[in-house]
Amino acid sequence: MSVQPMLEYGAEAAAAKERNLPIIALESTIISHGMPYPQNVQTAREVEQIVRDHGAVPATIGIMNGKIKVGLTDDELEFFAKSRDIRKVSRRDMPAVLQQKLYGATTVGATMICAQLAGIRFFVTGGIGGVHREAERTMDVSADLTELGRTDVAVVCAGAKSILDIGKTLEYLETLGVPVLGYQTDEFPAFYSRNSGFPLEYRLDSPEEAAALIKTKWDLGLKGGVVIANPVPQADEIPQQEIEAVIENAIALAKQQNVTGKRVTPFLLNEIKRLTGGGSLRTNIALVKHNARVGAQIAASYSKL
Repeated sequence: MSVQPMLEYGAEAAAAKERNLPIIALESTIISHGMPYPQNVQTAREVEQIVRDHGAVPATIGIMNGKIKVGLTDDELEFFAKSRDIRKVSRRDMPAVLQQKLYGATTVGATMICAQLAGIRFFVTGGIGGVHREAERTMDVSADLTELGRTDVAVVCAGAKSILDIGKTLEYLETLGVPVLGYQTDEFPAFYSRNSGFPLEYRLDSPEEAAALIKTKWDLGLKGGVVIANPVPQADEIPQQEIEAVIENAIALAKQQNVTGKRVTPFLLNEIKRLTGGGSLRTNIALVKHNARVGAQIAASYSKL
């Protein structure tokens, strides 16, 4: 059976596909589970507009009524932002959520799958998932990494979330053969901070360079994604030492309250927001917007090749 009956396009995304315009996939988990209301829906709308302003068409992806919706309407963005009855969906959850006609917000990994099904090559997010701290004990490794190893979508992000073990995350990506490219940086960014202490092998300084390298990878028939690591603007970052102390406090509290599984990341992000007096949320919003601008520029350059 074809997957096409399970795909439903919003009007803007459908028109862009028909005209062969560059499209940027956007995730819905950041709306439903990553930020509080109303900042979540405000950010989603602003990010979509930034994509339009920089030469591409936005398509926020979510699951509803047994369909993968590629390009949520404004009312649907509002619904995903406010509803408490929305599942956090990764690869393993997609069959059940679609078959049972539940509402699902797609993670990085699930958004990559949906983007590939819809023929979309570029995806903008805040930060990718990765190998969690103490993963040697818990075996907690994000499915985002596995998806990057096998799904042909380029992901523009501000690195991996700072709550993770960044060194192990980079090692895992290397094992999977995923190129990690620094966009105007020689060091892998750490989400809230521009620097992580981990140098990168490859640096790109323009959308044209990034687009050409990504095209070369796929022209070679090398399956899998690309990570375009784009640091948060300097004016919006939280210095690494400062945020690290906050993260350690948040992790200690999660252990104390026995928070596990899919609940860990939302719990830590909420706790970090509390401990920084809302500063982490402001940085999160700034970096997502910056990624949207860079991602749209790269997608527009790629469409010309």
